[in-house]
Amino acid sequence: MDFRAPAGPTGPLIRAGTFLGLGLGGFVDGILLHQVLQWHQMISNILPPDTLNAAKVNMFWDGIFHAGTWMLTATGVAGLWMVACRSDVPRSTMILWGSLLFGWGLFNLMDSVFDHYLFGLHNVRENVPDVWAWNLGFLLLAASQTVAGWMIISAGRRRLRSSYR
Repeated sequence: MDFRAPAGPTGPLIRAGTFLGLGLGGFVDGILLHQVLQWHQMISNILPPDTLNAAKVNMFWDGIFHAGTWMLTATGVAGLWMVACRSDVPRSTMILWGSLLFGWGLFNLMDSVFDHYLFGLHNVRENVPDVWAWNLGFLLLAASQTVAGWMIISAGRRRLRSSYR
């Protein structure tokens, strides 16, 4: 007789990890690309930060952006706390890491599609001759992250199901 409990719902863990990945991915983008490398700011394609006033306006919108990524991260942390309080949700490091990568890729995918292409708020690199190549490369990276994250989540789910048979 097998006394192991069957695998429970993985959706709550995937949602929490995805929100955490969205938020942390946004922080990586904002800290690395906006602040450290200074490749772009939130609206630098609309208002190039080449004057002090324009730089201040861009900094304000970067702050709004960071507030949004903080809210996504906080939502992910709250979701993880709720998962920790539920005994029916299986603990799977593989599913959590896959969800984080999926969320980060999803953030980059939305940033790419909306900010780079649809609304034209900024490019990955401003003021370079091959802006399109940087935007396309970022889009391909985002799609790769999203697909890889989902593949890791799926492998984690299969592993859970097979361990409870």
